[in-house]
Amino acid sequence: MKPVYQRLSLFFDGEAAYTFVPIEPLGAQSLTIHRATGDIVLNPPNKAVPSTATRYEKTVYGILGMISLALSEYVVIMTGREHRARFLGHDIYRAADFDILPLNPSVSVQYPSHPVEGHLLALVRAHLFGGYFLFSYTFDLSRRLQAQWNESGSDATRPLWEQADDRFFWNKFLQSRLIDTEIAQDLSPYILPIVYGTFDLRTAYIHGHKIQLCLISRRSRYRAGTRYFRRGIDHQGHVANFNETEQIVLVEESAAGRISNSEIFTHKLSFVQTRGSVPVFWGEINTLRYKPDLQIMDLQDTVDAMRLHLKEQISLYGEQCLINLVNQKGYEQPVKEAYERIVAQTELPEARYRYFDFHNECKHMRWNRINILIERLQEDLLNFGYFHLNMNTSQVEPAVKLQNGVVRTNCMDNLDRTNVVQAALAKWTLNYQLKSLGVLTEGEELDDFQALSQDFREIWADHADLISRAYAGSGALKTDFTRTNKRTKLGLLEDGYKSVMRYIKNNYFDGTRQDGFDLVTGAWTPRKNPITAVSLLADTRPLIIRSVPYIASFSLFMICAGLTLPRTSDYSLLYYFMLWFMIAMLSIIFIMLHGIEYVSWPRLIPPTDIIHYNGPGFRSAHHGKGLMGPLGKRFATPRKAIAANGIGRKRAPTNYMEEIEKGTKSRVD
Repeated sequence: MKPVYQRLSLFFDGEAAYTFVPIEPLGAQSLTIHRATGDIVLNPPNKAVPSTATRYEKTVYGILGMISLALSEYVVIMTGREHRARFLGHDIYRAADFDILPLNPSVSVQYPSHPVEGHLLALVRAHLFGGYFLFSYTFDLSRRLQAQWNESGSDATRPLWEQADDRFFWNKFLQSRLIDTEIAQDLSPYILPIVYGTFDLRTAYIHGHKIQLCLISRRSRYRAGTRYFRRGIDHQGHVANFNETEQIVLVEESAAGRISNSEIFTHKLSFVQTRGSVPVFWGEINTLRYKPDLQIMDLQDTVDAMRLHLKEQISLYGEQCLINLVNQKGYEQPVKEAYERIVAQTELPEARYRYFDFHNECKHMRWNRINILIERLQEDLLNFGYFHLNMNTSQVEPAVKLQNGVVRTNCMDNLDRTNVVQAALAKWTLNYQLKSLGVLTEGEELDDFQALSQDFREIWADHADLISRAYAGSGALKTDFTRTNKRTKLGLLEDGYKSVMRYIKNNYFDGTRQDGFDLVTGAWTPRKNPITAVSLLADTRPLIIRSVPYIASFSLFMICAGLTLPRTSDYSLLYYFMLWFMIAMLSIIFIMLHGIEYVSWPRLIPPTDIIHYNGPGFRSAHHGKGLMGPLGKRFATPRKAIAANGIGRKRAPTNYMEEIEKGTKSRVD
């Protein structure tokens, strides 16, 4: 395998080219990107940098790829990294700082000449600095240990980017310019894959055994996005918020109670779980109310889409145990019923559905009742097993035990309830693994060893927080139970604060965050002419819609000002307060009645087909559309939205889009 260069020096040859020179090894082939043509050239070994070139003041720790916006193409480089751990002899890093370099010499990244270009650059920048990106120069973080073992023979001749799991190769779209060239194999030392996920590693000693506990999550780049703007499944079988979570346990038998710095472990064990949105066509439409309108779309290919999803999971992981934690009553009930109805129609014996009424079983803080679910799943957990690589030197070849199935867990968001259940299953499995190895005796449990138990709780709680921030904009709820094994009143207060933060971010900030996902992952590509994308910045709502928040703000200001005005009696300002209070209340009522108009919707790929869906299915309510429906023209038909925004996105055939416009079909994607 060709190693990826870990440090590069960047040279600017005036306005002609960018040249990347590896710092180590000396004399390696440098890479030149010509700014005028965009050509990528691999130079001969030991080629000198032109004397006219100027060295960039920062060290480059990797090229994340290239992205084309409205005015120019840009090179995205990593200029800062944070060392997270050393794992199995490999250094694991988090990308910490980024720079964006324009190819067009007349374009300035700091001061773009067109507001559309500035907006798109801001989306890229916000996505890079708002994500949690992990990488290694020598280890494939995108694949679980079992997949690496299964493909170990071919990995020796493949570069790192070819080994990467396509689902979790987050910058695959950015790297496509390098990957699609005829010299992609030669460019391999410059192609660095990154993973959007979590990584944590802790070390403990039990009964003379050195134990490393590692937790890795990998987020799929397909149907990626934010909480309310990416729900359910698409027509290719990809689901929103899909994460693969791998708990790895490394055990060294020769530590004998002393501190060991060895990176060679006798036993390598891996337990994989997955999570993903309910695999039917559904969404939640923000209306400024705390609970959005629930929309379930009964499309003709729903069964086919779910079958695609489950067949892919079965081919990758083996048998599936589908754990559904959605409430069986109230607001969430239609989602549960749709899931159960469609999964029954898929008729896949390798995918077994299990329901657990989480909120009902665990109400009044009876969190110990999660054990009921674990007892129900024990047979599946034992049958699925886990990956175990025994490197005992007394054996001729390593002994291998494979995991042949996974538990796929979901709730509505695949965050809070899912985190609690996944942590509980991981804890049961860890106890079982350590007892199988003889590290724990039959009467001992993980909780009997404070250091390892605390590490386990902390890495799972931190993991839950990071996944939740990526999808919902705030830390996970219920993490007090994960961290302490107890549900506390303080934890309830913290959850209340996080819920408020989620509400604010999901309604007022997630639109641009979703645009960042769509732009960086390639779900939306801009045209070269920024004039065609002016609607990305324009506010097309009617004047009355735009003016009411200002009226409400001015009314509140006048009420506050009235508190400081002099008065001759207690009643002298009564009518003054009544007037402004009434105007403020009418303004707030108007805003709530037209709530859809005040939500920060994505502009690159607006969810028009979900908002205006009128086909078969279920709709909980039609809030936020005003008394007579939407006043503005903010939500055009899908085809008009494409033309207005300059979307170059891969879409369904034309006749399918025409059916959407005629109202005979509705596409959710």
